[in-house]
Amino acid sequence: MASDEPTMETMGQIAADAMASPSPEKVAKLSVDELRARASDPSLTEDAALRLLQRNDLPAEVLERIGKNKAIARSRKAKLALVEHPRTPRHISVPVLRSLFTFDLMRVALAPVVPADVKIAAEETLIHRLETISSGEKLTLARRASGRISGELLLDTEARVVSAALENSRLTEAAVIRGLMRGDASAKFVELVCHHARWSVRREVRIALLRNGNTPLGRALEFARSLPAALLPEILDTSRLPADIKAHLLRDLPAAKQGPDSRTRRKSVKPTA
Repeated sequence: MASDEPTMETMGQIAADAMASPSPEKVAKLSVDELRARASDPSLTEDAALRLLQRNDLPAEVLERIGKNKAIARSRKAKLALVEHPRTPRHISVPVLRSLFTFDLMRVALAPVVPADVKIAAEETLIHRLETISSGEKLTLARRASGRISGELLLDTEARVVSAALENSRLTEAAVIRGLMRGDASAKFVELVCHHARWSVRREVRIALLRNGNTPLGRALEFARSLPAALLPEILDTSRLPADIKAHLLRDLPAAKQGPDSRTRRKSVKPTA
């Protein structure tokens, strides 16, 4: 029965060039025993590890040995490549990604070859860091990160971060609505959505704005008039808008049904004697 461990002969062959970075052609020809030996070698360099990780067919055992190799434990590039490898076992990739830098985590969450559960773990790690990272990092994340991260940044205290998140092409309508429905949604965030060319015209977003207590009366009137009159009482029943604004919107219903010029026409008609 063949042993899973590399032979002494294989270890001897590898020891001679352990410090060298093998060419892609050479890496492609390495046997499983040679791959195991290189992955476990205490003198494995960052460049050599990266060469190995370029092979998409690496066995899980080899990837696990790379992950446990202390020689590359401090290598940012090697750890990122290990997490991004499509065949890295979850019990290796998830602990490693928690030690990655902020923008490396963003990259993992967006990488198409990374498994979905690893992407989610990367996003959760980023979310937990949002309170401690710099304003500039938040701004970059708002512009370029995944829809989930940009959705979290809608509730940031800085208006420029919120504004950047609203422009993120990966941001979804569902994330905007979730932000509006949260009790800690800021008045600035609501104002930005109210006047946003992309989001303020969407029916479900308008409904969410009518349920948010920070929506100004003028915008609330506009949004209410764009919806079916029969739907408005139901929306306002669960709204956090002030009572006087709700009453104003409900009083405006008859005029809205008759059209935007109805009140003007009524004022211009003089009562007969």
